[in-house]
Amino acid sequence: MSRFKRLIIVFSALTLACGAAQAGKLSIVIDDFGYRPANEKKILAMPKNISIAVLPDAPHAREMAVAAHQQGREVLIHLPMAPLSKQPLERNTLHPAMSREEVSRIVAEAVGKVPYASGLNNHMGSAMTSSLSGMQNVMQVLSHYQFYFLDSMTIAGSQSQAAAAGTGVKVIKRNVFLDDSQNEAEIRKQFTRAVELARRKGHAIAIGHPHPATVRVLQQMLPALPADIELVRPSMLLDEPVSSGSHPRPSVPAPAPVKPRNPFHGIGLCAFRHRPSPVYADAMFKVLSTSIVASMSDILSSRRTLPQQEPATPK
Repeated sequence: MSRFKRLIIVFSALTLACGAAQAGKLSIVIDDFGYRPANEKKILAMPKNISIAVLPDAPHAREMAVAAHQQGREVLIHLPMAPLSKQPLERNTLHPAMSREEVSRIVAEAVGKVPYASGLNNHMGSAMTSSLSGMQNVMQVLSHYQFYFLDSMTIAGSQSQAAAAGTGVKVIKRNVFLDDSQNEAEIRKQFTRAVELARRKGHAIAIGHPHPATVRVLQQMLPALPADIELVRPSMLLDEPVSSGSHPRPSVPAPAPVKPRNPFHGIGLCAFRHRPSPVYADAMFKVLSTSIVASMSDILSSRRTLPQQEPATPK
């Protein structure tokens, strides 16, 4: 087999390996849709794997849900739930003391106001989501719909996952809030944190809002999303392990070293003074691809400059 053909095969294999490599999955959900259509339409101009969560009683709820659905975008119901702090509440906010019938009525009305929804997440809700009995009512109601529940994790002690046990409702959890601060530098930092978390854990969910600063940062950073990070819808993470926050998983302690039988203990390794920078898949494949293209170019050049042999004369 010629050297040229071998390089073609190697290049094809690397291309397949690059596609098969596990990309970090990043899901971005923009909450509070339905109040600011001018800003929200800028979100709808972004990649369609950015999903939206619509407040049911917002004046433009139906309009924005329909527009997003027509684009093939995933729509969630952003259901108001009671917080622990005292602050103005949306109409039809769920409270822990509500009966299951009242919860059922509110959810049914929300489904009618936000068409094409495939999931539901909480707006505020630290009091509601930390109540096991309250969330059990929610999950029992959601079990009659084909909805998943995205826990916005407004409180660390959320009971959503425990409450969903036995209902068939799948629960996923937010990892990063993009815009607790509306300072663009802070939003960029949170976006980068979400990317790093997706790369390290394999997946991450970030939640933001249609603030002007958030819109500007997304417009700047989404086109530069690293090649090893895949933008996905929340529903594409339903079968991933559920975790919240961005803390790395606890490391498994290394087994105790086995004492060698040979009295020679070997040569100790030199310790790095500075930890080497990680090399990610997108950078590795870029270097390999550049090297292969350069090699193929050299081979083609050498083929052009080879002297042609004289045709053999018959003897």
